[in-house]
Amino acid sequence: MKLKFLIPCVAFLMAAFSANAQNFALKTNLFYDATATVNLGAEIGLAPRWTLDISGNYNGWKVKDHIWKHAMVQPEARYWFCDRFQGHFLGFHAIGGIYNTSLNVLVDKPRDERYQGWGAGAGVAYGYAVALGKHFNLEFELGLGYIYTEYDLYECEGCGRKVKEDVPYHYIGATKGAINLVYVF
Repeated sequence: MKLKFLIPCVAFLMAAFSANAQNFALKTNLFYDATATVNLGAEIGLAPRWTLDISGNYNGWKVKDHIWKHAMVQPEARYWFCDRFQGHFLGFHAIGGIYNTSLNVLVDKPRDERYQGWGAGAGVAYGYAVALGKHFNLEFELGLGYIYTEYDLYECEGCGRKVKEDVPYHYIGATKGAINLVYVF
């Protein structure tokens, strides 16, 4: 299993370090930065108008007595309407991750229960990249799609017994939102 994961990662890094101008970028999502979520993205040129973006994030701590722990990876194939890393693009992304939360994100208040589970899905995104200088860009992106998730429900935030197990949930809506600060090599 480790070898199946290691080989694509090594190939991706080798391609990145042998990259030429406008062929590789590193990025951080400022939305995630604002929520103390560690995140990093890498994007590599595949063809004159195609790139592959892979981003991941991790939040493993409490914020203001709320549990909002999660880890996620989101690969995305992008089609650029002009030159890659500049202007308009369409993205086709997958998403997968795990979570453990007691936070009601919509009203920023803790819930009386805790949700722990996993999710996977896919979506389509539209974005625009603006050059800030020779190497820096700012990307704006919004994606819509579908996520299937299963969770276990616990009766309170930090403790409690399991109340429900393997509860399925189907989500249709926003699957990606980003303002990325990008360094293009």
